[in-house]
Amino acid sequence: MEKFALGIDLGGTRVKHVLVSESGQTVDQGAHDFKQHETMDWKSSIQYMVRQIQDRFPDHPLSIGLSAPGLVALDGLSIRHMPGRLQGLEGLVWTEALNHPAPIPVLNDAHSALLGEVWRGVARGMQNVVMITLGTGVGGAAMVDGHLLKGHIGRAGHLGHISQQVYGPPDICRTPGSLEWNIGNCTIKDRTNGRFTSTHDLVQASIEGDPFAKGVWERSVRYLAAGLTSFINILDPEAIVIGGGIAESGRTLFEPLQKALNEMEWHVQDHRVSILKASLGEYAGAYGAAFQSLENQQIGT
Repeated sequence: MEKFALGIDLGGTRVKHVLVSESGQTVDQGAHDFKQHETMDWKSSIQYMVRQIQDRFPDHPLSIGLSAPGLVALDGLSIRHMPGRLQGLEGLVWTEALNHPAPIPVLNDAHSALLGEVWRGVARGMQNVVMITLGTGVGGAAMVDGHLLKGHIGRAGHLGHISQQVYGPPDICRTPGSLEWNIGNCTIKDRTNGRFTSTHDLVQASIEGDPFAKGVWERSVRYLAAGLTSFINILDPEAIVIGGGIAESGRTLFEPLQKALNEMEWHVQDHRVSILKASLGEYAGAYGAAFQSLENQQIGT
């Protein structure tokens, strides 16, 4: 009987899953909210979802992978560091929590999203690619020569936390004037003197001709372009994939971003790094987790 891979992506308010057959077909996918203010309701939600999948497909051997925010433990079986959110996640070994017979690999959510886009999305088959997720914060991940960068303790790829203003305000990682500060939704009130509470509203006002909103948005995009230029010089990617809620701004983001990059990018002969919109949406992390579970299964056999 064909094996299935279940990828689970734990977010701040929702759990997403995809079920993929060994031949690469998506069998099932879904997302649901959990009760944030109930202790570890996210854990109960995942346990219930896995039982449902097992009951629906009892004849298919199941591998499982999980994506979550935070730094992954060195053994790859839990999140070792995620302060302030999802209390109880740190140190939770999912192999035990789900009573699964094989080890369940755990990945950082941005790392997993990049793996998903390389496996099934817009970066399919690429060996050198950077991913940036623009939302409440700015997440990131990088693949170099086919290898996902993780680093000494798992911090590699936190691209939103590069410093762009040495005397700027510190972000959640203590980085002064970071890329996250300059375009993340978490700082929109600070960056607009309280006039806007969401990037969506800022972008809409810019489209409608508000000169203040237009100026803030243009500065934000230029900071992003400068950050991407640095990543290009350091990592030399084939493409940069941009996902997250702010990427849904479409042309209002991508056209000025490309224009700024045309000014800033180191042009080597006629080569240009492709700027691509992520294609898997909120399921990218779940696809990456499913992919990792299949990879681990092959290594173990």
